[in-house]
Amino acid sequence: MHNFYRNYLKILSVLDSIEEKSSFLVQIGKPKLTDKELIAINLTAEYLGIDSESELFRKLPPKLFNLIERSVYNRRKRKLFEFQAIIRLKMYSKLDVAKSCYIVDSMPLEVCKLSRSLRSRICKNELYSSPNRGYCASQAMSYYGYKLHAVCSADGVIRCLDLTPASFHDIHYLKDLKTELSNCILLGDKGYLSAKIQLNLFETRSINLEVPMRANQIDFKEQPYLYRKTIKRIETIFSQLCDQFNIRRNYAKSFDGFRTRILTKITAFTTVQFINKFLYNRNMNNIKVSIV
Repeated sequence: MHNFYRNYLKILSVLDSIEEKSSFLVQIGKPKLTDKELIAINLTAEYLGIDSESELFRKLPPKLFNLIERSVYNRRKRKLFEFQAIIRLKMYSKLDVAKSCYIVDSMPLEVCKLSRSLRSRICKNELYSSPNRGYCASQAMSYYGYKLHAVCSADGVIRCLDLTPASFHDIHYLKDLKTELSNCILLGDKGYLSAKIQLNLFETRSINLEVPMRANQIDFKEQPYLYRKTIKRIETIFSQLCDQFNIRRNYAKSFDGFRTRILTKITAFTTVQFINKFLYNRNMNNIKVSIV
């Protein structure tokens, strides 16, 4: 599990089966390391829990270390954000068979402690993408940073995701889902409770939003057990992203770097699912396994 080069070759072979092109960026000279190989290095590092760039370049085998400088690696990695997102979506399209039920939820992502927030310059290079202060009701904590919104299938494959400032309310994310989903059941927690948006989603996109009612609501009716059990799938995904992929640990200084780190971790998660299902025919949600 800890042999970097063997894991890298396995992930690269998966990328080769997903995407035919090896290079995506327009460059004057031909680099020694192709764009697809660079993405494979990113995913391998995240799979092995190497989320520090300094540690990565200490552990890179000579076959890869001599192909690229660290500063060039960092710049190209951020420029490949859109192409890595496309590769992840191609994996998702092959993994997600049942497209009738999805789960939506969010999780907090700190960029620094609240005590440092006023003097922190992390991710403040652009006003539109600056972090701010928010509150996470499920964990009963205030924090400074961003909120990760995600939609996954009932099987546990993340379909779409987005980053917003921490103060952004969960319910507003549902408006964006009208361009992503249609003719399906969407499960959410009480943070998505809104009769107006629920009706709008059903009328415009035939999305049946199922949210548990509050106990003090008129005509209270308990949510079916199957829905309550299914919604735990996305909570398990968030736990795995925090545990194995350290998604809440931040070393980025710019928003481009931050969003690239988050996408890379989720793409590595999806890659392990892909390998589990199609190469080893085992439970794809068993993430803590060897892929070689």
